[in-house]
Amino acid sequence: MDKRKFMLKVGVMGAGHLGKIHLRLLDTSKKYELIGFYDSDVENASTIAKEFGYTFYDDMEKLIDAVDVIDIVTPTLSHFDCAKRAMEKGRHVFIEKPITTTYEEATQLLELERKYDVKGQVGHVERFNPAFSAVKHQIHQPMFIEAHRLAEFNPRGTDVPVVLDLMIHDIDAILSVVDSEVKQINASGVSVISNSPDIANARIEFENGCVANLTASRISLKNMRKSRFFQKDAYISVDFLEKKVEVVKMKDAPEKEGDFDMILQNAEGVKKQIYFENPEVHVNNAILDELETFADAIEKNTIPVVTLTQGTLALKVALEVIEAFKN
Repeated sequence: MDKRKFMLKVGVMGAGHLGKIHLRLLDTSKKYELIGFYDSDVENASTIAKEFGYTFYDDMEKLIDAVDVIDIVTPTLSHFDCAKRAMEKGRHVFIEKPITTTYEEATQLLELERKYDVKGQVGHVERFNPAFSAVKHQIHQPMFIEAHRLAEFNPRGTDVPVVLDLMIHDIDAILSVVDSEVKQINASGVSVISNSPDIANARIEFENGCVANLTASRISLKNMRKSRFFQKDAYISVDFLEKKVEVVKMKDAPEKEGDFDMILQNAEGVKKQIYFENPEVHVNNAILDELETFADAIEKNTIPVVTLTQGTLALKVALEVIEAFKN
């Protein structure tokens, strides 16, 4: 029996840098059958088709008709149009982040998702970063979060502010662990090379008192992607770039202290013991994981890991950060 009959037929829209990665991974996936791809740049598409053997569709509608799932890896400006066309034909959609360019477009996609009873997932790939996955279950009611996402300059992505290009990764990750509404946002951004801000800092205050301080830059001399979470009796550090984690916890000191116990005593005389945990980080391909968990959600009729609703909320907060630049 041909196992391919049970694979979801998928088509990719957009064959740029990231699109080519998606094409390669989907072609090797055991959960998808790669039918082909569409790209508005016919010359680039023809080169890719010839080099890798993928089927090039010069008509977006024909590709949509031929598949079960559309993977949208086009520039952000076209996300809405591509997703709308696919959803109106009953196709499930995976959309690279950010979900769309405007909050209004994103909410329209939410309506289409309900109307046509399809599933959607947004490509917030850091949710699948093995370092974050290793400790996310230990992050409980953090009250202070600090995130730094710094990148060397790359012209690709400068069509949007650094908040939508880089910071939105951390916004989504933070929203996934802070169970509270956003109360207030203060931010500043500076355009150095691009027409839109290249470096930005945002302070996001939540209703429960949690504060997140985020910095993003695409004009740094080195790459860095680190987040630190501070909560009662624990400090958790996640290095998204190096795939490393650090967990430092405190508990009441034992009555009889050991020679190697690390003990702290506060001004009130309360003693706490410090101990370290080293959660195992399982190396993975985060992009393949996000694509294949979406296939699982479709097959099993479960909720995707990063829903369109969550992608919309991350976009809403990101746009509010950009708006706060003006204040």
